[in-house]
Amino acid sequence: MPLTVTRITPEQHLAHVRARAAGSGIVSTLQVPSWGHVKADWRHESIGWFDGGALVGAGLVLYRQVPRLPRFLAYLPEGPDLDWLGEGPAARGLDGPERIHPLADWLEPMLGHLRGAGAFAAKLGPPIWTRRWDAATLKDAIAGGAATALRDLPADHTDGRALAAIDVLEALGWTQRPASGAGFGDVQPRYVFQVPLAGRTEEDLLRGFNQLWRRNIKKAEKVGVTVRQGGSGDLAAFHRVYVETAERDRFHPRGLPYFQRMWQALRDEDPDRIRLYLAEHEGTLHAATLWARVNRHCWYTYGASTTAGRDLRPSNAIQWRMIRDARAAGADTYDMRGITDTLDPSDHLFGLLQFKVGTGGYAQEYAGEWDYPIRPAMARAFEAYMRRR
Repeated sequence: MPLTVTRITPEQHLAHVRARAAGSGIVSTLQVPSWGHVKADWRHESIGWFDGGALVGAGLVLYRQVPRLPRFLAYLPEGPDLDWLGEGPAARGLDGPERIHPLADWLEPMLGHLRGAGAFAAKLGPPIWTRRWDAATLKDAIAGGAATALRDLPADHTDGRALAAIDVLEALGWTQRPASGAGFGDVQPRYVFQVPLAGRTEEDLLRGFNQLWRRNIKKAEKVGVTVRQGGSGDLAAFHRVYVETAERDRFHPRGLPYFQRMWQALRDEDPDRIRLYLAEHEGTLHAATLWARVNRHCWYTYGASTTAGRDLRPSNAIQWRMIRDARAAGADTYDMRGITDTLDPSDHLFGLLQFKVGTGGYAQEYAGEWDYPIRPAMARAFEAYMRRR
């Protein structure tokens, strides 16, 4: 029986997400039902894949309307959650010569649903990794100048199933924009840095840090930096430090209402979906971060720090607290999110990777974001419009 796709309720979607806690798949915070309420400028809906009467996949779709037309870009950030690697029960019996790959049987009904919802194009980000580089490999490459970018460095681990899924996307007519010069990818990061937690004690984790990280953690503790969890009333203080960080690092900050909306929406869905951490010294806030969790995966989502307090090492202290709390919450992975792919110490973005490599985890490349022109002429016109903007 072919898979079917239809709109589902937030309750059905959330039940599917919670059921995934028993499996190996990761559901992004951008693919839980509540995330649709965070993106106020987008219409949203939850959709489900059904194998007969069984819900076997789900996704959050964000719809961005074309100015003055009832047509939409359909975006599934870091999703949808389906059987990308062809391992689940819905893939059985799909090996006939007329099949390209089981993945086609998931994507075709989704495109039909999106077309019926008025979408002229679809964008998605398969939550599957293709390559990993261990911290030791990165350190050696940086020290020896073996490569100037992650994309040029041989990986320690490669997932052939994910690479096969990418081949299928291309065969089905999906396309991918080239990575930017910084290697960030399209909208969501292509490269991330993660720290494995499963089966490791706090002592194991600390031993995995490099000497500089351990020294900075001890220094922060010695000078009296304290880290606490905050509440909604602390978001304004977080935002002040975040704006300072944006000015220093030259990026455009989001407004405070965005974070207030995120806090309320995610916590209404799950009281422990999001946390705020604040690192203070003698009553002054010097670093603040947002931590998110879905099942057994935790993310460091936003971070901010003051220039004045940098020598107190509050950023190391706050990360160490979040890593320990992620482990205590039962997470298998602490995800430090995006990095650039530069390995060149002279690059102004190199510090982002250098800071995260010190935790002793691994850099990971995802499959990236892919686009499909449901209505090709309108999709081309929209691309031209976005370029002009």
